[in-house]
Amino acid sequence: MKHTILLLLVIAFVSGMEAEAFDGVQAPPVYELKGAPSAQSAAMKTPAWDSGSIEVTIEEAILLALENNRSLRVEQFNPPIQRTFEEQEQAVFDPVLSGSAQYSRQKELFRSRALSNPIEDTENLGAGRVGVSKFSSTGTSVEVDISEERSWSDLFSDQYASRAGFSVTQALLRGKGTEVNLATLHQAQLATKISEYEFRSFAESLVGAVEESYWDYALARRQIEIFEESLKVAEQQLGEIEEMISVGRLAETEVIAAQAEIAAQRQALIAARGTFETTRLRLLRLLNPRGSELWDRGVRLKHEPRLPEVVLDPAKTHVDIALKLRPDLNQAKLGLLSNDLEIVKTKNGLLPRMDFFVSLGKTGYADSFGSSVSNITDHYYDALAGVTFQYPFRNRDARARHERSILGRDQASEAIGNLEQLIEVEVRTGYIEVTSAREQVQASRATLKLQEEKLRIETEKLRVGRSTAFLVSQAQRDLLSSQIAEISAVANYLKALVTLYRLEGSLLERRGIVAPGRDTVALTP
Repeated sequence: MKHTILLLLVIAFVSGMEAEAFDGVQAPPVYELKGAPSAQSAAMKTPAWDSGSIEVTIEEAILLALENNRSLRVEQFNPPIQRTFEEQEQAVFDPVLSGSAQYSRQKELFRSRALSNPIEDTENLGAGRVGVSKFSSTGTSVEVDISEERSWSDLFSDQYASRAGFSVTQALLRGKGTEVNLATLHQAQLATKISEYEFRSFAESLVGAVEESYWDYALARRQIEIFEESLKVAEQQLGEIEEMISVGRLAETEVIAAQAEIAAQRQALIAARGTFETTRLRLLRLLNPRGSELWDRGVRLKHEPRLPEVVLDPAKTHVDIALKLRPDLNQAKLGLLSNDLEIVKTKNGLLPRMDFFVSLGKTGYADSFGSSVSNITDHYYDALAGVTFQYPFRNRDARARHERSILGRDQASEAIGNLEQLIEVEVRTGYIEVTSAREQVQASRATLKLQEEKLRIETEKLRVGRSTAFLVSQAQRDLLSSQIAEISAVANYLKALVTLYRLEGSLLERRGIVAPGRDTVALTP
């Protein structure tokens, strides 16, 4: 049961994730996942690492998370659990077999005017019954039963009575009709769909977290490389400065600035390594690859952060996609439909309970069981018909329930309007973030080229005695900041794209992942 939702999950990764065009039509899948991880086809299994470092592409990282992430496994329980409530509600309309058996014994004393002394009598009674009953969605209860009774005593001979009976009870007001009697079942079915949209939302958040952590990890590793290279350059500059001091071309005080720069570089390198390790742990937690000693394993990335060729549609297009695909919005719409059903139920509760019932039976009597069954066609019968009525004075409980359901429905309707507005703000904000991040990449690259030229000029000036070690160190620090800013801008742009696609609810579609909860929920006017 715990992997049932994976049976509905089909994963397909299209080659070249940088091509991010989306026209509302899903690309045909390349890989398929049709069951739990242990039941996958060999063609789509990710590489297995029992121990040691793992090496993954961004696609393999996403697939690993969908297969092994423990939080996702927890979420997989929710739709199957919710589906059991559907079974419960459907069971209301299942036939019910019932039966009973009983025996009684009674000793009595009879007094008669014709007899001088009272007479004792011991009477015995044994009875058995088997019946089948069924409640239908129209509000009709039907029951068919067969019973057998035997009585014997000291004074009377044995007697058998066999009865076949049929009874019908029909709701005339409260509880009448399929609309109200199926409302709870339909609510359970809506709750199952809601759980599927919740699962989709979680899966989308997981994929987004994997991609963001992937690029954060790549950025942290690149920062270490930049700091290590910068530290080497600073140490080389220190050697050059010490050499120029030894020949009298620079004052001895110039060495302090170079040494301070090296200390700052080492401090930054320590911080970068700490960030790298914490990011590695976060990525391992998301991927949860099979094998032992999870937290000691290294991660090597096959993809480097680079600027993808993406042309965004107008912001309005992304908003329209979000209003169709956002799982939380579709959940809210399903909740509104469930509230409509609650109004149907509570409105029916305002009616009095009035039921019509009829019961018919045929009985055969004899001195043996077989004969009593054969005699059931005789003219002995029983018939009962009538009407029951019940209505509480003022009926305040039902009125309160109905009023609460109407208010809840109106509140849910307003909440949907509010959510749609919030979604539009989120998507438009995400769109701006992507546009700004793209511009930051271009600006950071231009700044990096200028900082490289600035450092070259200051280094040359220092060699001819027209600059100072402090200015060279400052230029080196500015170049380092520009290098970090350039790679950070690329990573931030990639993460901004992921955030935009997650906010519009299309991230799974763009990654070729088909999951439950894809359909747009339509509200009837």
